[in-house]
Amino acid sequence: MRNTIAVMNTKGGVGKSTVVLALAETLSAFHGKNVLIIDSDSQASASAMLMTTASLFKLQQDGLTLVDYLVKSTLNDEKTDWPKFVVRDVSDVDDARSVYLIPSDMELTLLEREVSKGGHHGRLRANIKGLIEAVRPVFDVVLVDCPPGLSVLTECWLREADFHLSPTKPDYVSICGLEVFRRFKSLNPEMGFAENIGVLISMKDKLSSSDEEYHRWLAQNAENHCFDQPVPRSNALQDAARFSTQHRSYMAKYPGDAGNAMRELAKQVLERISTSNANAKPDVVEAAQ
Repeated sequence: MRNTIAVMNTKGGVGKSTVVLALAETLSAFHGKNVLIIDSDSQASASAMLMTTASLFKLQQDGLTLVDYLVKSTLNDEKTDWPKFVVRDVSDVDDARSVYLIPSDMELTLLEREVSKGGHHGRLRANIKGLIEAVRPVFDVVLVDCPPGLSVLTECWLREADFHLSPTKPDYVSICGLEVFRRFKSLNPEMGFAENIGVLISMKDKLSSSDEEYHRWLAQNAENHCFDQPVPRSNALQDAARFSTQHRSYMAKYPGDAGNAMRELAKQVLERISTSNANAKPDVVEAAQ
């Protein structure tokens, strides 16, 4: 089954990592899904949201991050055992115990520089493809937190993942970022590209007429395949980004409108994955298994 989702927008500041976190915890807590987050952003925001700073630093020091996996498999051309880089028992939500993580490190940008300098683009993409094929049957959903902008590594995820999900703020600059992404997707179609699972309106101010206008404009474009429920601008989601050493319930972490929005998003994501797999050509499904 196709179940890997690259989450990205060329524009930063759209709440991408927070959406990845909340979606993973919702899929775990409310749907009992085993969810793997692959943190492919050098800022390691998703990683920092899922564990203490000390725990993340130790993993980085011990060479157990996505960077280290890709250095071994791509730069050193070594056969690498991916499960050793997966961290279990992450998340501070006591009813979301099936979230797993491959953490990131700031040296991810240096890795990309070395890949470009050595001309290892093909090997990098092959290793990303191999990783996706390996984790796809193990987890119910795989979320790849991509950095803003377009890079060598992000292109690999977008061309090898099954789907892409694009959070965007309902404002002019963020929508421009979405258009840049759309134009990039149209380049080199023969190289393949993830299917659009949907555009998510994020950080919407329900009292802003401008936000409402941009939301309507985005939703009217069928190509965007917008999710029905926008994610509101919310203090609760800002607070959710801070890892708590004391476990809390899902409803305590995501109260009110924020929790409602994330539960609706999780429901629609699962529905769209199921529908896409049901409609996929047999050879496409077999290739993904």
